[in-house]
Amino acid sequence: MDDQKRRDAGMNVRRKVLGDAWVDKSIANRNAFNTDFQDMITRYAWGEIWTRPHFDERTRRVLVIGTMVALGQWDEFRLHVRAALAEGGFAPDDIKEILLQQAIYCGVPAANHAVKEASAIVQELGLLKS
Repeated sequence: MDDQKRRDAGMNVRRKVLGDAWVDKSIANRNAFNTDFQDMITRYAWGEIWTRPHFDERTRRVLVIGTMVALGQWDEFRLHVRAALAEGGFAPDDIKEILLQQAIYCGVPAANHAVKEASAIVQELGLLKS
């Protein structure tokens, strides 16, 4: 696959996973400093990795959310939790199960923070059950 095909495939997956609004905002914020980085992640993260056939999109979302907890990367964690709930067909209980699993393998402090962050998103999206 050449770079343009990888870029096109990556943009399609990126839009599907994160939603058009997020990707459009990201594109609108391109500038001389960050354009090369945006192009690289579109081609490689989205066009090379997310398009591989072995894992389905749902599995990849679970892996990313769990990895962001492990690394304490809260901006990316919030982005992917919101996208999973709004674009990916995840329910709040799906996110809760990922976080319970991560509490064991990443530690309670990381999971505690993740629950706080995810709870705010669930509430913001109107998905919080009484």
